[in-house]
Amino acid sequence: MAPLLDRVQDYLPLLTQGLWLTVAVTILALVLASALGLVWAILRTSGRRYLAGPARFVVEFLRGIPILVMLFYIYFVLPELGIDLTAFQAGVIGLALIYSCYIGETFRGGIEAVDRGQTEAAKSIGMRHGKMMRRVVLPQAIRIALPPYGNNMVMLLKDSSQVSVISVAELTMQGKMLASSTFDNMTVFTLVAVLYLCLTIPLNMLMRQVERRMGAAR
Repeated sequence: MAPLLDRVQDYLPLLTQGLWLTVAVTILALVLASALGLVWAILRTSGRRYLAGPARFVVEFLRGIPILVMLFYIYFVLPELGIDLTAFQAGVIGLALIYSCYIGETFRGGIEAVDRGQTEAAKSIGMRHGKMMRRVVLPQAIRIALPPYGNNMVMLLKDSSQVSVISVAELTMQGKMLASSTFDNMTVFTLVAVLYLCLTIPLNMLMRQVERRMGAAR
């Protein structure tokens, strides 16, 4: 038991460095993906074909590209076009682009689930579309979309491990390097799994708490 605890103490500082990078990638990608996703959702529910059509095309196009291919393209191909990004920047942007589509569909579902009678009532009192979206539709749509949005957050956190393929030294990458140097695969990757659980379990609990509070506030 003592040698195992000693190894754990030796490995944790390196893995913790990767853990914080995983958190940073996830938060930044989530912020960008949420902002873009909201744009896609608003455009697709605008009722105007010249806005909804291009937005739908972009969403379907991005959803058809695997995350790894997107990361490789941004990190290896864009520099040939004069756009140089660090591995960290490429990872954040790649994840954000792909997940903006899934989050956008989540928001779109929430918007379309709002009672049409309320939007008609808002229009009948002369409320413009932008104001109606801010004050009537979006507050309700957010409550409706919150559970699947929480799922997207957890999936993004786990998929952040894929940025390791472009040399971002997040948790998974640190685990790989540590395992290759120590050959202690069982201990290292068990610790990696435990650290991911230390992120995902509290996140799930937090989202359930938020859902309950928002549900009680209706």
